[in-house]
Amino acid sequence: MKFFEHKPLDQKTVTGFGILNGISIGLLNLSLGFNSVGFYQMTKLAIIPCTVLLETLFLAKRFSRSIQIALLVLLLGVGIATVTDVQLNALGSVLSLLAVITTCVAQIMTNTIQKKHKVSSTQLLYQSCPYQSGTLLISGPFLDWFLTNQNVFAFKYTTQVLAFIIISCLISVSVNFSTFLVIGKTSPVTYQVLGHLKTCLVLAFGYLLLHDPFDWRNILGILVALIGMVLYSYFCTRESQKKVSEEATQPLQAGEGESDRLIGVENGSGGVVTDAVAQKAPEWKSNKDLHA
Repeated sequence: MKFFEHKPLDQKTVTGFGILNGISIGLLNLSLGFNSVGFYQMTKLAIIPCTVLLETLFLAKRFSRSIQIALLVLLLGVGIATVTDVQLNALGSVLSLLAVITTCVAQIMTNTIQKKHKVSSTQLLYQSCPYQSGTLLISGPFLDWFLTNQNVFAFKYTTQVLAFIIISCLISVSVNFSTFLVIGKTSPVTYQVLGHLKTCLVLAFGYLLLHDPFDWRNILGILVALIGMVLYSYFCTRESQKKVSEEATQPLQAGEGESDRLIGVENGSGGVVTDAVAQKAPEWKSNKDLHA
């Protein structure tokens, strides 16, 4: 339909990236099935510090103390508002750990691939979607049968059910597109901050529209989380402006350095300047995604 220009990428990179995305989605759903909703929320909270750690270790990215404090305030607020019953089990904990790691790596790769290969979010999504959907199409029905003893293809698909499936798919495409777009234009950490804003909005709209239970702890948590988001936005904007101003002054400093060297040579002086630089087996609870 010519909405964007097709741009082929390295096949190995796209294949690995698509499969990793599919695995991370599957692990997050498995984590929700084998853990309590409260522990699942803690899993989502762990994505931000894990992303910060991975980017610091492997990409040499530095997060200022101000941004770290803002993220801490944000996580504290979301934790107060969402984390309730925290029940641990061995299998659920392992699945949550794997889900956090794969999600962090997939989101970091979303950002780095777009910048390294100079592709848009739409181009990357177009290239990786077949592998991502193929991974879920192969593993999904098998896991459903293994966990619930029910065959997804044996379900009676009425016209109404098919209509809701199509609507769900269209929403999913828009979510995937916005995810790739936000991560590509900003960073994985900023995307996670935006995701926690979504969580706060879900709680607020649930109370206003559906009259869900709401207490002082939810209100306090949302307010603290909003303070953390405002601080994060402020510090990110301030550091971006500082970086731009520093980059603008570098050419001037370089020009002055060349002039000084030329003057030194004309005066007969030369020099080189260097810069130093054992528990009950967990049970699958398929209705938990309705409460998450």
